[in-house]
Amino acid sequence: MSAQAGAVEGSQAAAVPSGFRSCPTTGLLVDRRAEILIRAHAVVATVALLVGGVAALLVLLTRWQVIHLLDAAWFYRILTVHGMSMLIFFIIFFEMAILLFAGPVLLNSRLPAPKTAWTGFALMVTGTILVQWMMWTGQADVLFTSYVPLRAHPHFYLGVILFAVGTLVTVGIFFASLVIAKREQTYEGSVPLVTYGAITAAIIAVITLVHGAAIYIPTWLWSMDLMHVDPQVYRLVWWGLGHSSQQINVAAMVAIWYLLATLTVGGIVLNQKVSRVAFVLYILFISMASAHHLLVDPGFGAAWKVWNTSYFMYMAVLASMIHGFTVPAGVELGMRLRGYTQGFFGWLRQAPWGDPGFSSLVLSITVFGFVGGITGVTFGTEQINIIAHNTLRIPGHFHAAVVSGAGMAFMGVTYYVIPLIFRRQLVFYPLAKLQPYVFALGMLIFSLAMTFAGTFGAPRRVWDMTHSGAPFDVPYSPVVDIVITVMAIGGIIGIVGGGMYILVTVGSVFFGKPLPEGEEAAYQGSIPPGIIRRPWLEIPDVDEDPEASGRVGPVPGTVALVGIFFVAFVVYYFANWALLSFGWRVG
Repeated sequence: MSAQAGAVEGSQAAAVPSGFRSCPTTGLLVDRRAEILIRAHAVVATVALLVGGVAALLVLLTRWQVIHLLDAAWFYRILTVHGMSMLIFFIIFFEMAILLFAGPVLLNSRLPAPKTAWTGFALMVTGTILVQWMMWTGQADVLFTSYVPLRAHPHFYLGVILFAVGTLVTVGIFFASLVIAKREQTYEGSVPLVTYGAITAAIIAVITLVHGAAIYIPTWLWSMDLMHVDPQVYRLVWWGLGHSSQQINVAAMVAIWYLLATLTVGGIVLNQKVSRVAFVLYILFISMASAHHLLVDPGFGAAWKVWNTSYFMYMAVLASMIHGFTVPAGVELGMRLRGYTQGFFGWLRQAPWGDPGFSSLVLSITVFGFVGGITGVTFGTEQINIIAHNTLRIPGHFHAAVVSGAGMAFMGVTYYVIPLIFRRQLVFYPLAKLQPYVFALGMLIFSLAMTFAGTFGAPRRVWDMTHSGAPFDVPYSPVVDIVITVMAIGGIIGIVGGGMYILVTVGSVFFGKPLPEGEEAAYQGSIPPGIIRRPWLEIPDVDEDPEASGRVGPVPGTVALVGIFFVAFVVYYFANWALLSFGWRVG
């Protein structure tokens, strides 16, 4: 068995300790207290997703100038709700569930300090409710960034602080579980790669939340007129929270990629050391990407901007490219070792496309890499950022990277979490099989159309993009109306896909058939046709484990796909320089 498969299979115990259960499918020992806490975080994450999705629909129907649903005040209010619900509450609650799974569960360990863990959860929920109340009652119309001198009610900042403290407590519980697992020897060798990726996400989370404390505590005091906060300092420190919080997503998303590759097709890790080094590069350099939000600010020197958007930031880009190769290559190798060897893409044609976990994995990698990744690196170039910043190209980028990339990875793993952790059979399975495709199609259309609208100069964060009634002339291409209509159609399709996910998951949790414990046949019988059963236990058609020997087979299909990616990257990157040359003439 590969080291990656060990992340799923775990070690068998002769007797199940009190307070644990033995998962008949994976062989893991599951602390029931950790299981309940994972469920709680996942449920709240789904509620936050529902709130953010409703807000997304309202924002979309307002951006679509033909409908223009909300007035200006409600547009900015709902845009604030959408940003906080999706980028903070949904994502981070789900990430905390991932940490609790990658720590105590994958390492067969007990949950340390259960009362403290629940205290952290209670603080997160309290902060979430407080922030939501402030936003919906019109006392925090400050958008996701809440830039000073925009001022919200002090309870808005207090809610964010409580949420951050609760998150830090949960991260601390995760780190404590690693110490306990090591001390009690609940696993052998190094921690599984999935857990290693979760450690990366947790370290980035600490860095992120320290930035949040450093700026939100003074801003809370400022909101009560107890101190002064400089707007430029606020922007600098806040983006250490705002953008870095999305880097937690990247690390957690990649960890889930490796997990889904194993769960769905028995994927192989090409080289454990290389993958782990790539995670370390995230820790060291990925936070520098925050600087791309500040490249148009006059308060920072050219040397600072160049340093933060080149040199070291490219090391984080290198890490993403490593994972972007090793995960699909591991899928290809795992399939080829099991006999799917026809041509370049025979393994891909015969993959389990009816498994929503597998389709979510592939679509997450594709949309994140080809749209979110390429646009993100391009916008990180100082000169190009000048023409891209504060246009719809920026939200086009992060809807592809965060909503499509991380969001789809989280959705895909949920289809395995429900039977394994909630012990429920999936309901509406035909809908679950279709859901990743609907969501990915909608978000791909939405992100691309939003990016093209921004290329024509359509601004972000503006209630009326036509600037009708403005006392000055604003050039506005009629093409934008067409592109915005396409964007709206894509967004509606994506929201439908998100609704399908909520329907399947909520329906499964509350109405799915309970799965008896300790009966292998009960779980196997709950898996609908089309999903490869326990592929990580299948013996590859080789004499030895390719990881153990250090030799891996050829992966020509992945190499071809990587070539296509680089061609797309080069074309898009230099197309942006051409656009820059049209508007920035010298001489």
